[in-house]
Amino acid sequence: MSSKWTDTDVPDQSGRVAIVTGSNTGLGFDTARVLAEHGAKVVLAVRDVEKGLAAATRIRDAASAADVSVQALDLGSLESVRAAAAELKAAYPRIDLLINNAGVMYPATRTVTEDGFETQFGTNHLGHFALTGLLLENLLPVPGSRVVTVSSIGHRIIAKIHFDDLQWEKKYNRVAAYGQSKLSNLMFTYVLQRRLAAKGENTIAVAAHPGLSDTELMRHMPGFLVPAVSLVAQSAAKGALPTLRAATDPSVTGGQYYGPDGLGEASGNPKVVGSSNQSHDVQIQERLWSVSEQLTGVTYPI
Repeated sequence: MSSKWTDTDVPDQSGRVAIVTGSNTGLGFDTARVLAEHGAKVVLAVRDVEKGLAAATRIRDAASAADVSVQALDLGSLESVRAAAAELKAAYPRIDLLINNAGVMYPATRTVTEDGFETQFGTNHLGHFALTGLLLENLLPVPGSRVVTVSSIGHRIIAKIHFDDLQWEKKYNRVAAYGQSKLSNLMFTYVLQRRLAAKGENTIAVAAHPGLSDTELMRHMPGFLVPAVSLVAQSAAKGALPTLRAATDPSVTGGQYYGPDGLGEASGNPKVVGSSNQSHDVQIQERLWSVSEQLTGVTYPI
């Protein structure tokens, strides 16, 4: 295999079921498209069903044999997460891939989810934490099954877990709040992998990040940053490669983190990268897991 891994390196996915959150646009769309082109049965788990149906049509236009369906899922609503998980579990007794891709980035003002969580933490972390816990029983029996969670370079930027103010009620900083949510994604992956390995389960947990990618997530970025970021940002299709490698490369092992190989991990082809020292703090990881169980009401079957 070439050292420069591309989507042509994705192995045959025939017979595999992949659920991709936030897949009507951007990184999620390209992740879903490539998986479908390689034979996977792909479920677009999206908040806007109409946009999801349009995305499914675009994928079928690119690959006429693609098996794509749409599932309503609003990660900002635990009621929606539970309903979607129940429907997915019934429809797909076997799940090979759960790709936690959907995200919210840098909303200018503090907003909250339906359940009262700060939007970035509630959507990016808690929604995916709940969804994964509710679907895990359908992944555990499947050899080679994986949970892939998309983090960000932002997990390093003024990022920490603010246990004294997880919902940013005292003072809102959109960059720090995003950093907290993306750091949470990594900590979630590391704890989940540790628990899966301890039980000798088939399933592994892996993380990825897209570098700087030109997607709709950039719409909330401070205006003065957009031209500079646009100059160095790679396409969504290129940004999806770390996720695709984490999801499909046979050499992947649990707990790895994939990102671009270029300068500052901003762009390039996917490889194993490191995460911040803070992300590996087991005490904080376990505390975050416990708090996440309490906030979502979801406990894991491992």
